[in-house]
Amino acid sequence: MKEKGLVDFFENYLQKQPLFKDKLILQSNYTPENIAHRDEQIQLLANILAPVLRGEKPSNVFIYGKTGTGKTLTARYTTNQLSSIAKQKDRPLKVIYLNCKLKKLADTEYRLIAQLLREYGRDIPPTGLPTDEVYQIFFTIIEKEKHNLILILDEVDQLIGKAGDELLYNLTRINSELKNAQITIIGISNDLVFTDTLDPRVKSSLSEEEIVFPPYNAIHIQNILSQRAQLAFRPGTLEEGLIEKCAGFAAREHGDARRALELLRVAGELAEREGEAKVAIAHLDKAEDKIERDRVVDLVANQPKQYQATLLAILNSCQGTKGVITGEIYSLYEKYCTETGLRPLTQRRISDVIAELDMLGIINAKVISKGRYGRTREITVGVNDAILQKIKNILLEELGLWNNSS
Repeated sequence: MKEKGLVDFFENYLQKQPLFKDKLILQSNYTPENIAHRDEQIQLLANILAPVLRGEKPSNVFIYGKTGTGKTLTARYTTNQLSSIAKQKDRPLKVIYLNCKLKKLADTEYRLIAQLLREYGRDIPPTGLPTDEVYQIFFTIIEKEKHNLILILDEVDQLIGKAGDELLYNLTRINSELKNAQITIIGISNDLVFTDTLDPRVKSSLSEEEIVFPPYNAIHIQNILSQRAQLAFRPGTLEEGLIEKCAGFAAREHGDARRALELLRVAGELAEREGEAKVAIAHLDKAEDKIERDRVVDLVANQPKQYQATLLAILNSCQGTKGVITGEIYSLYEKYCTETGLRPLTQRRISDVIAELDMLGIINAKVISKGRYGRTREITVGVNDAILQKIKNILLEELGLWNNSS
């Protein structure tokens, strides 16, 4: 597009009436003034945390439920209200929220404590100091502050997967050494059986209280979407039946309200790009395709190199709808390892990697019996052809195998 044409395009864009009034309201980090269909969970959490207003230490809480069921929203909303009251009444309280899924923030014990210290204005180098020393600095600071600290660890299972559960044990044990301060942990997880993998000492200290978040049903999601849509879009910009269809999509995805909001936002963005005056149901279908494509592509790009080599071997071994078994992909995986300088994992470990890729929804791995020869996995591809080629290209680029696509 020539320069003049581009200028005209931008000027025309500015003259068009936008569909959105406030797009931020449809994003996952937005906390609404009122949270629908979570009164029971909000009250439970408020009951647990209220003693902090009397200077007492509340119990540690473990919150779990599937993605998009309002766990983070409820934790942040309740602690925001609590902080507001504490400030009014001059009660010493600090709330820190950390998303443990963020790499470079919570992938080691050291980095997490360093991040906590940054919340107190102390700039700790990302590496270099002994972990015990970083703990001591943290200990000294909160003791000096003389307050209750509520630490929200979102996606805490990701943290334990990277850094181990010793960190949680140390954080819960630190209270016995503090005289002027106390730490309460709120752990949030999408993994319903996560605590089963914890050391019994950690499990008993973390899960003093538990709150389960059930999935939203289609009516709940419809209400949530209607409330947010009124604030996010200009009046008359949504086609009739759009909210109901969007809620139906999300209810099918196990009651994921976050996905429903993302679907509505992306549908609105696509309608704006096409210069439409309304967001139509057809835009929802396009949005669903785009979100699924982006989700899978991001997942693949962020996998460790060993996982990427395994996945490429699977994709290049599968022909059409015909599946392959674990043993059939191993020699091709070893070949990719040789070409990329990776040290091959054992076949047993590759079986674990395949199981994890299956959980992510990139492939489907079904356990089948081979009679007296034991059991194996039959693997098929879990994405459509349009996404498949894009994934292969990402894997070839990430692994540096552009000259070898077989």
